[in-house]
Amino acid sequence: MDTIWLTGAEWVAVLRIGLGLWWLESWRHKDKKGWFERGTGIAWAAGVAAKHRWHAVRSGFDVVVAPRPRTMAYVVVYAELALGLGLVVGFLTPIALVGGLLLNGLYLVLMIHDWAEQGQNAMMALISLVALFGMSWQTWSLDSALGFF
Repeated sequence: MDTIWLTGAEWVAVLRIGLGLWWLESWRHKDKKGWFERGTGIAWAAGVAAKHRWHAVRSGFDVVVAPRPRTMAYVVVYAELALGLGLVVGFLTPIALVGGLLLNGLYLVLMIHDWAEQGQNAMMALISLVALFGMSWQTWSLDSALGFF
């Protein structure tokens, strides 16, 4: 494979790091006080789920998320932070990539009516797949330095 400026493995690492920065930005811009103290994030998602065209999404939200809004707020917010940090430094990278892929899939399904959200989550999922199958942890990562994977 011919590339410009960096090797192919380095470009895949750049993609991984960029995805990590995207997750960190998602975490950074959240109003944590609103999410944790007032439940704004889960309340917003509940409104979206209640009007969702797919019964499985409505009932799944009612069973999994609605009974534990505070816990789920912490799960969502800190999952985004963990994904971002893991991908930027390349620690437990394959796990972070699969976790991010799952979270983007959940977001994509919940926000099926919102074209902007669909685009963002589809692109993040695509980057996760490329970084996963490109084994992006082989370059510029703690995983590589520690001999993981």
